[in-house]
Amino acid sequence: MSRTVLAIGGHIGDMDLTAGPLLATYALNGDSTAIVALTPGERGHPRIGPDEYKKQKIAEGSAFAQHIGAEFHVFDDQSDGFLAPTEELAGRVADLIRQIKPDVLIAHWPKSIHTDHTHASTLAERGRFLAGLPMEHPLPRHGVSRFLYAENWEDAEGFTPSVYVPIPEEAFTRWREAIGGQAFARGETYGFRYIDYYTAMMTARGCLCGHQRAVALATGSGGHQVLDLP
Repeated sequence: MSRTVLAIGGHIGDMDLTAGPLLATYALNGDSTAIVALTPGERGHPRIGPDEYKKQKIAEGSAFAQHIGAEFHVFDDQSDGFLAPTEELAGRVADLIRQIKPDVLIAHWPKSIHTDHTHASTLAERGRFLAGLPMEHPLPRHGVSRFLYAENWEDAEGFTPSVYVPIPEEAFTRWREAIGGQAFARGETYGFRYIDYYTAMMTARGCLCGHQRAVALATGSGGHQVLDLP
């Protein structure tokens, strides 16, 4: 049975790093996947101005999504560092949810050192709620069956993994090739070794669930579950 998985992040790159291996796994399994960035993340380069870096980030995000087999959406009218959890934005998120019709929605853990991440999590939750309401709308309402939180080092406070998804070698390779196309992930902005960090995290999470690599997610309700794809 085909599924649809949607990941909503604060900036281009957030869900590429954290949920990207999972999305690549589902795409290789024949499922539909999509990434939404609520801002381009254009203020994240110390040597390139926001206007120029915005164009670069959008090109990088689009190329990443294409490489792993996902749809790509960005709210390019929203500003990095100034994302606000407004009803207007929540409505736009709800519109996308109605359009994409995800069975699984992945968002930021709500406690973060980055306010854009916190607000993106709020918008994902609110958008999910609004999308499920009967309203006067061109598209029918859509209820999301499962809401999960991605593991992000900037969103670590209180994050306790409860779902593990094994990442096969082909999906990892596809993700690794794709994420290498993003300058910040390569450490070219502030020097953090994102690719090494998340590769090591997948190995560590794989040890906990008996697989070579895995992505960990949280439900907010605890427990421990390993999801094997057919």
